[in-house]
Amino acid sequence: MAIYPKLILDALKNVRYPGTGKDIVEMGMVSDDIRIEGNKVSFSILFEKSNDPFIKSVVRAAETAILTFADANIDIKGNIKILTKKQVSTPVKSENPLPDVKNIIAVSSGKGGVGKSTVSVNLAVTLARKGYKVGLLDADIFGPSLPKMFGEEETRPYLEEVNGRELIIPVEKYGVKMLSIGFFVDPANAVVWRGSMASNALKQLVTDAHWGELDYFLIDFPPGTSDVHLTMVQTLAITGAVVISTPQEVALADARKGIDMFTNEKVNVPIIGLVENMAWFTPTELPENKYYIFGKEGAKKLAEELNVPLLGQIPIVQSICEGGDSGKPVALNKDSITGMAFSLLTDNFIKYVNKRNEEQNPTKKVEVRKK
Repeated sequence: MAIYPKLILDALKNVRYPGTGKDIVEMGMVSDDIRIEGNKVSFSILFEKSNDPFIKSVVRAAETAILTFADANIDIKGNIKILTKKQVSTPVKSENPLPDVKNIIAVSSGKGGVGKSTVSVNLAVTLARKGYKVGLLDADIFGPSLPKMFGEEETRPYLEEVNGRELIIPVEKYGVKMLSIGFFVDPANAVVWRGSMASNALKQLVTDAHWGELDYFLIDFPPGTSDVHLTMVQTLAITGAVVISTPQEVALADARKGIDMFTNEKVNVPIIGLVENMAWFTPTELPENKYYIFGKEGAKKLAEELNVPLLGQIPIVQSICEGGDSGKPVALNKDSITGMAFSLLTDNFIKYVNKRNEEQNPTKKVEVRKK
């Protein structure tokens, strides 16, 4: 049986805090730090005071509820931590969870449907083909697409002991190490989680996975601005963000918001550059023709206006859709129109990431070595 946070929360709704008639989930006593490692489940229960007389009885009731209503094989005994709400209000900033990763890149878009995941996947594949060590995280908890786009929908990551810890081993294909919540849930079922649950599941894919040494770790963010974006920014030292847009005005308006989110003083993540996806339509039989069906050079003009680099313009061709559906990214064919467009985009991406690193470290030039 698959174990997931909502299953645990639903079981804990059967635990009543004595004298109130309310369950501990309703009362906000179950923290957002639900962790699942195989059949081991751990989390915290929050009490107003450390000397609450019902601590032991509530913990026992919680253990019983999980074994009764979730799964009798769950390892829960001794895995429930007791905290006071005051302790939770003053969190301690954790150390860098990815010390062996040189560049962490957020790939984002202001709205859905602009091909952000397509760009993420093909950028990752092209970087790997150029000899770099690459990781790719699908951060779209509610609409994961990575397993489909790599043709690995039936694959299930496994755990392995690394330096005394049980870690998730990322799936590897086309030279790219990748993880997605899509590897752990039934693709036919919707993921119905609260924002905090999604953020914690995502943090687990980052901190409890064996990513190893990477030159580039790309995070394919969900569209828009949400808890997930803030969680990743607070958890990781992000090198910079790549923003994807189509040329049409409605997409550009949302791209502005996405750029503003990363560059405002509370987030403060620099923009590596903009990518104009669906820049024009080119029929296979007429490779020299360009039809600007979503408008002409809208993202290019926005990049000039905001003084950020335009990393590339990706045309619409039928092979992009076919590649995503078949699990064979178009960038694998380096001599195709899109393959060449992604190669140029990737070269510009590498150039501007290095430029950003040099600005951060003016005393020495930061080069990412090829493997």
